[in-house]
Amino acid sequence: MKMPDDEIRAIVAETLAEQHKLQQDSVDAIVLKAVASVLASFGIEDDDRKEVRADFQHLRRWRKSVEQALSYTFKAVITVIATGLMGAVWLGVKVVLSK
Repeated sequence: MKMPDDEIRAIVAETLAEQHKLQQDSVDAIVLKAVASVLASFGIEDDDRKEVRADFQHLRRWRKSVEQALSYTFKAVITVIATGLMGAVWLGVKVVLSK
């Protein structure tokens, strides 16, 4: 008895899909184990996730505040230079007009 081609294709497709799922599960497990191993080598255990996340959030806030402070410092320096130049021009004009 010969099986129809459609039935053979369906069985092959189902088998390939199941094999792909098993391979994907295996890859996911390997990747998870590798990431956990790398984090453990840095001294970060699975139980420390909340603390590590809080540390990264703190570092991000610190970085943003430093960037903001640098921006304000740059603006202040430009303002001081511009004010000094305007003062020098004003004194120059005043001296020239007083002669």
